[in-house]
Amino acid sequence: MDNPFFDLSGKTAVVTGANTGIGQGIAVALAGAGANIALVARRQPDETAAMIEKRGGKSVIITADLSTIEPCERIISEAQAAWGSVDILVNNAGIIRRNDALDFTEDDWDSVMDTNLKNLFFLSQAAARVMAANGGGKIINIASMLTFQGGIRVASYTASKSGVGGLTKLMANEWAAKGINVNAIAPGYIATNNTAALQADEKRNAEILGRIPAGRWGDPSDLGGAAVFLSSDAANYVHGHILAVDGGWLAR
Repeated sequence: MDNPFFDLSGKTAVVTGANTGIGQGIAVALAGAGANIALVARRQPDETAAMIEKRGGKSVIITADLSTIEPCERIISEAQAAWGSVDILVNNAGIIRRNDALDFTEDDWDSVMDTNLKNLFFLSQAAARVMAANGGGKIINIASMLTFQGGIRVASYTASKSGVGGLTKLMANEWAAKGINVNAIAPGYIATNNTAALQADEKRNAEILGRIPAGRWGDPSDLGGAAVFLSSDAANYVHGHILAVDGGWLAR
């Protein structure tokens, strides 16, 4: 690469939720910077693997359901077995449930909190144990605009993403001295499966676009540069930061 600051050659990156959307965009970007990628998804992320291969990168697929913590240790051990190390973890896997707060169910609360927050912590813990033993690494959590705002009709998602912001800072406080950088990216409104309902709602879509200074929905590839930065030596003194990639939403 022209700028060795951002060269991830020889690094191993584990990316969860890598089948589509933000996870796919980040995985492709990290591979483009030279990292070997462990693609973690419930279904075979064949499209993502093909995109990486087309750009000259390398990946392995680890099938796992992160609705429980059971696969967390296995994910890290399989990534290590494939590439010899785990240097970068991107906690992207997440789900959302929508309903009025008065009607929200316990199942919709628990399923979102387990996937978005509980498993993020325990996968980070498994990765951090390896990173600490090897002298350091980078953990990137995917937060949200709802890390900063309340939103509507997404009680458990708002709670989980607020928790992601807090855990990012907690883990940074404890692990920075071990050489592990823990930071987060807070995407704005990105065109993915999770936001399909909002994009299809003509009124909400117009309201959302009317507030975004950039005037468009984000593309998953828009997250790539932030992920490469936070994974690289350029971010060695960045700890506990939540980087908004939102088209200016929070500035409005």
